[in-house]
Amino acid sequence: MRKIIVIVLIILIGLGGLYLYKNMNSNNNSFKDISDNYLSKRCIVIKSNLIECNDNIILELDLNDKYNVGDILNIAYLDNFNKDNIKKIDNIKSFDLNLLENDAIFKDYYNNAFELLKKMSIDEKIGQLLFARVSDVNQIKDLKEYKFGGYLLFKRDFTKKTKDEVIKMIKSYQDNSKIPLLIGADEEGGIVTRISSNSNLVKEPFKSPRVLYLEGGLDKIKDDTISKNKILESLGINVNLAPVVDVSTNENDYMYKRSLGENSEITSEFSKLVIETSKDSKVSYCLKHFPGYGNNADTHIGLSLDTRNLESIKNIDLPPFDAGIKAGAESVLVSHNIVSSIDKDNPASISIGIHNLLRDDLKFTGVVITDDLSMGAIEDHYKDGAVVNAINSGNDLLIVSDYKSSIKEIKDAINNKKLSENIINKRVLRILAWKYYKGLVK
Repeated sequence: MRKIIVIVLIILIGLGGLYLYKNMNSNNNSFKDISDNYLSKRCIVIKSNLIECNDNIILELDLNDKYNVGDILNIAYLDNFNKDNIKKIDNIKSFDLNLLENDAIFKDYYNNAFELLKKMSIDEKIGQLLFARVSDVNQIKDLKEYKFGGYLLFKRDFTKKTKDEVIKMIKSYQDNSKIPLLIGADEEGGIVTRISSNSNLVKEPFKSPRVLYLEGGLDKIKDDTISKNKILESLGINVNLAPVVDVSTNENDYMYKRSLGENSEITSEFSKLVIETSKDSKVSYCLKHFPGYGNNADTHIGLSLDTRNLESIKNIDLPPFDAGIKAGAESVLVSHNIVSSIDKDNPASISIGIHNLLRDDLKFTGVVITDDLSMGAIEDHYKDGAVVNAINSGNDLLIVSDYKSSIKEIKDAINNKKLSENIINKRVLRILAWKYYKGLVK
């Protein structure tokens, strides 16, 4: 009996020692000592204290100057991905397709995009980041020099032109671009009608979503979307910066006249309908203005502070974006509102927290677009570094009017090691994949 007890004690001591050994080694920095319970991510260092990972989540992390901006890291972690659960960091220092999502909307085109990316100069890559507002002079000259990813047209670009003149104008842009352009406009209907304000192009201006809904519900909006698609496509426009899926039910709200004017549930149905209907055309639609404009002031002219709590935003404002994303939305435009419950210091367009909400909570894998970085909310208060901050915070495509200074800022940041070509590669790869997905690049 005593012999059996001694044997049992020896076994227990041995098991205890094995347990301690494994636990001691669980903190070891070698991958060979990390058990199957650990997960891994590929991440890029985007600032001295920030990394962005293959699922687009951005994490604040003390790197102790050990890694440089642009380094690509392989990170092992336990359970939830946060700084307390990281067990190992390996520096890889090479760009590859693993930095993008396996289940992304454009995943079938990443290989093609990657092959094109490898042939591009840094100037060509920088140009692809810009959705440039068409200048009133030197449109072709600047297009050839700066190699934009897209050209954004406004009302003045269509005024008094015939349909043939517009087609010829847009064709000249495409003919002079090495990589086919995104050609965009805001044709929301109602008070924002860049194209249909010209009766040579459309007999009557497109009506606002609100008016259409009151006249005939969602069926009327579907018919309007089909009609709009045909006209835009016939002109050569392939991106419509619409629909506005902000929830606004108060007539006094700035965004009310541009919105559906209905509650979150009906606005979600509207969002889903427009995206699904647009899939039958060559025109892509863009959900805006993330994370929801609410009752906030006009960011064209200055700062707008959104003080609503996070629960309200998640319950009311996010569902229309979620519905549109699940329906296959290819792009989302981010507002310049400061959403204090998420990031009290930065407008949404340059906020890491806002972009994590879009990528992590809503699982969006398409192209994220800033609102125009020349608008008052940015220009008057956050101009210094805004372009680079927009890239580092998670945007893929930047709407810019002052594109020359934007390009200079990006190049200066690369030279000063505040922005890495690896980060630019990731953004451009998604833009190129979108162009393949749309059939613009063959």
